[in-house]
Amino acid sequence: MKYTQSTLTKLEAVLGESGYVLRYERGTFQSGWCVLEAKKVVVLNKFLNVEGRINTLLELIPQLPIDFDKLTLESQKLYEEAVKKLETA
Repeated sequence: MKYTQSTLTKLEAVLGESGYVLRYERGTFQSGWCVLEAKKVVVLNKFLNVEGRINTLLELIPQLPIDFDKLTLESQKLYEEAVKKLETA
């Protein structure tokens, strides 16, 4: 997977299509992210670079309860790729 703004935008779309709101905020994050599950809000450290944001989303997305059927075909492929990457790690 390439670490480009385009890839980041596609990963952000997976969350958006799943009903999650993605916010970039300042804070003291132990892992670079925080999830407010009751409100479906994901907060990432805004000081992460593009590569850090992509890696964080690839780590986070497979852990979230995402309805696979609501995703577009492109997002489904990206979601499957993220799940496979987590399983091999």
